[in-house]
Amino acid sequence: MASNSKQTPMMQQYFAIKNQYPDAFLFYRIGDFYELFYDDAIKGSQMLELTLTSRNKSVTDPVPMCGVPHHAVQSYIDILVDKGYKVAICEQMEDPRLAKGMVKRAVIQLVTPGTQMPDSPGKRQDNNFLTAVDEKGGQYHFAYTDLSTGEVWVTTLASIDDVQNEMLALQTKEVVVAPHLPDDLAAGLKKLNILESPQELPETSAEVSYVRQDAANDGQKQVLARLVGYLLDTQKRALAHLQKAVVYAPSQFLQMDHDAMANLELTAARRDGKKHGSLLWVLDETRTAMGGRLLKQWLERPLLSVKKITARQDKVATLVGDYFQRSALQDQLTKVYDLERLAGRIALGSANGRDLLQLKASLEQVPGIMDTLKQLKGDSFTAFLKGMDPVPEVAALIGRSIVDDPPISITEGDVIRDGYNDQLDQYRDTMHHSKRWIANLEAQERQVTGIHNLKIGYNKVFGYYIEITRANLDKVPAGRYERKQTLTNAERFITPELKDQERLVLEAEEHSTALEYKLFTEVRGEIQKEIPRIQQLAAQLAALDVLQGFAVIAEQYHYVRPTFVEHKQDLHIVNGRHPVVEKVLGPNQYVPNSVTMDQDTDILLITGPNMSGKSTYMRQLALSVIMAQCGSYVPAEKAQMPLFDHIFTRIGAADDLLSGNSTFMVEMMEANDALIHATPRSLILFDEIGRGTATYDGMALAQAIIEHIHNHVGAKTLFSTHYHELTQLADTLPKLRNVHVGAAEENGQLVFLHKVEPGPADKSYGIHVAKLAGLPEPVIQRADVILQELEGKKRSVPAPATVKQAVPIVAETATPVKQQATTDAAGNTAPAKEKHAEQQLALFQPQTVALPDSTSQYIVDALKDLDIGHMTPIQLMNQVDAWQQKLRRDAKKQQKRGTDRAH
Repeated sequence: MASNSKQTPMMQQYFAIKNQYPDAFLFYRIGDFYELFYDDAIKGSQMLELTLTSRNKSVTDPVPMCGVPHHAVQSYIDILVDKGYKVAICEQMEDPRLAKGMVKRAVIQLVTPGTQMPDSPGKRQDNNFLTAVDEKGGQYHFAYTDLSTGEVWVTTLASIDDVQNEMLALQTKEVVVAPHLPDDLAAGLKKLNILESPQELPETSAEVSYVRQDAANDGQKQVLARLVGYLLDTQKRALAHLQKAVVYAPSQFLQMDHDAMANLELTAARRDGKKHGSLLWVLDETRTAMGGRLLKQWLERPLLSVKKITARQDKVATLVGDYFQRSALQDQLTKVYDLERLAGRIALGSANGRDLLQLKASLEQVPGIMDTLKQLKGDSFTAFLKGMDPVPEVAALIGRSIVDDPPISITEGDVIRDGYNDQLDQYRDTMHHSKRWIANLEAQERQVTGIHNLKIGYNKVFGYYIEITRANLDKVPAGRYERKQTLTNAERFITPELKDQERLVLEAEEHSTALEYKLFTEVRGEIQKEIPRIQQLAAQLAALDVLQGFAVIAEQYHYVRPTFVEHKQDLHIVNGRHPVVEKVLGPNQYVPNSVTMDQDTDILLITGPNMSGKSTYMRQLALSVIMAQCGSYVPAEKAQMPLFDHIFTRIGAADDLLSGNSTFMVEMMEANDALIHATPRSLILFDEIGRGTATYDGMALAQAIIEHIHNHVGAKTLFSTHYHELTQLADTLPKLRNVHVGAAEENGQLVFLHKVEPGPADKSYGIHVAKLAGLPEPVIQRADVILQELEGKKRSVPAPATVKQAVPIVAETATPVKQQATTDAAGNTAPAKEKHAEQQLALFQPQTVALPDSTSQYIVDALKDLDIGHMTPIQLMNQVDAWQQKLRRDAKKQQKRGTDRAH
């Protein structure tokens, strides 16, 4: 950037301001444009697709520049902020026409990714959370806010991992931090690739004191001060809508980490990250933007209090039972605008006349909503109604002051109603009479001069004038007018009388416009005083909106009200369904399945073919738990469940390339998280643990994990696997039960039944699924041969470890093992003998397993296990061919051994 010592006064002013915001694009107001200079212009022209030009083109080193019209600036700002940049808006602070010397300019707002207002139609149901984190006393204090709504939350977390999880769950784009971070915190934040904004602790202010008054400790007070201080510095205005921080602990809610939410597709589908295909998509029957945001918050933080859950359920039950009143509520809520963000715009001083009319229209719906709630049967809404305040004074004030169809701008007049202010009415009367006087003057001059097309016009440069065409100039009496301007086809004139009237009109218009702006800001200021009441009403209407949505879904999809057992871990869901899959498939297409896990059953070991529905079965249980603990009804015929404190998931195959973790490492890390933090009140979903490594490594890990959960954790666990050997664990682990997803073969084709049945599956049907996928027939046939060969050599899974006795999971080597010496009846001691521990079976190496001494006996044994009834002719022929080849190989080996002995 060029030195400002050689720059013009305006560029010196630009540098002085730019140096205060080195990490932001500076939008510098010049007249009707916002200009960008130097690096901002070069980068901005590329990202915003603007024409890059230059200032002072004649000099050796011209200044790069580009600009955007002031009336369209917001769209350009949004583009840059969406890309993760900050934008400083520099305005002219005085009228250029009245300024003496350089026009004063200053930054009036710094727009950042965390403070951006999501006003576009597609984002109105989304929160934009700005977060802050501080380390104090060996703990991490974490706060976040949505500037557009004024909501603030704060908590204390134990580890960097907890901080990262909160930030990922909130999908924050920006975090406010101290200028100098501890190394561990700096490293943890760097992994997230989120914009970090350093902020010194601010001076105490009214906003800081108000927001942090309920903070639980000094660390929480500090992080809230840093967060609010950043908001004050960037917004550069009072923040009257900021609410008292809500102190929370993640343990107060059903806990799910970011990966669990993603695996279960709570608010977004994993495929494309969009709402369609998620649980939120199914449950969102809200009628307001604030209701949509609250529903998402409820799904991400289900309750742990039966009392609170029951209170929500009671309201849903009341609404389910009265279709007509519920329909009336829906119609009324549809007419309610986003009160939370309207309150935010009013507090920030950005609300216009149309915003105030939206507030008025919303408040006018509240009495009708209250009447509808009073007509509902029962008393579930009694307390709710007592706390509902329609804020009638605000609606009345707006009705008296604001016209029915105000312009977007609040600085150009026509916003305030006639009759609201006497002085404004006088100005308007003056303007009205002046315009009538001018119309009369025009008629009079036409009559005096005989020029029928004479007209009196106005423009901002010359004011009022009399215009006469050149063809009629000879009709103008000498000395009657004073020439003002010459045009190609006409002449313009003025008279002293017309100039005097012009002065009266312009003074009245100017004073009227200024007075209207003043009156409007006063009205907006009066409404600001009632923002806490408006926010309280908004919270109630949002909750009512979510609850009526639950009722609509319950009736539409035939969901049932779940019951809770607090003191025992009994889970019984009869004919449960996956809500998302059911909606996609349509009515009566989904095959329901029950889940029964009483106090004597902690683990369901699920086997069955790929694509049969094992993962769906696991997910549908977790989604039903989440829905139930949000207060919603659930997709089932009957549901009884305990309160779960945590849901852990290990579903799907995904790596973490940014952290350098492979798919298997991610799998093990997620499994480790569950094994460490799960309690008997947790729900664990493990899908195909161990598949990312060698067969017996994976099987060993899977068995060890199952045993640990069974013997030491006691959490309700759904564990799906293709390791059929693990089904033998049901014989020795009393709280493990086998279930499988049914499948059948018809004419050599696999048919999925999607029905969960007791007991283990008979086989995996992997080759059948490959056939469905369209693999070439030779590949399928060869796989059949290899499978038969391997299945002839497989051995049983090792005996499971118990609490009292632990045994090796699998023998890894052929290390000699000493046997104890034996003593016969005569007391003679026989010497100890050596034997070899069984070796791990290596895939595709049949000779590493001990075979019967006779190859013929081996084939006889394999023949006994052959399932001819389920084999096609070609499969049978291939098996016989495999045996024949083995006989030939063994004969050659025997022959070679004989030859070697002869030599």
